[in-house]
Amino acid sequence: MESSVIVQIAVIGAMGLIGLGIVSMIVSGIKSLAQGKQDVKRIVIMAVPFAIFGIAYGVLGDIPKAGVLTTIAMMGIMVFSVVITGLRGTFKF
Repeated sequence: MESSVIVQIAVIGAMGLIGLGIVSMIVSGIKSLAQGKQDVKRIVIMAVPFAIFGIAYGVLGDIPKAGVLTTIAMMGIMVFSVVITGLRGTFKF
C-alpha cells in the first residue's frame, strides 16, 4: 500500500469518528431534553453558531466564506456580551 492510501484511510476513519461523536452528542442532548435534564435555552444557545453558519452558507453558497462569516459573527456576539456584562456589573442593573 502506498502512504497516500494509508493517509486517506486514516482521514476517512477520523472523519467517521468525528461524525459518530457528533451524532451521539445530538442523541444525548435530545434524550436529556426529553427527560427534562436540560434547559431549552441552553440548547438554543448552543445551536446559534450552527444557525449562523447555515444562514451564511445559504446566502454565500461557499463553505469557507460561511465559516469565516460565522467566526466573525460569533466574535462580534462575544464582544457585545462582554460589553453588556461589564456595563451591567458596573451600573448594577
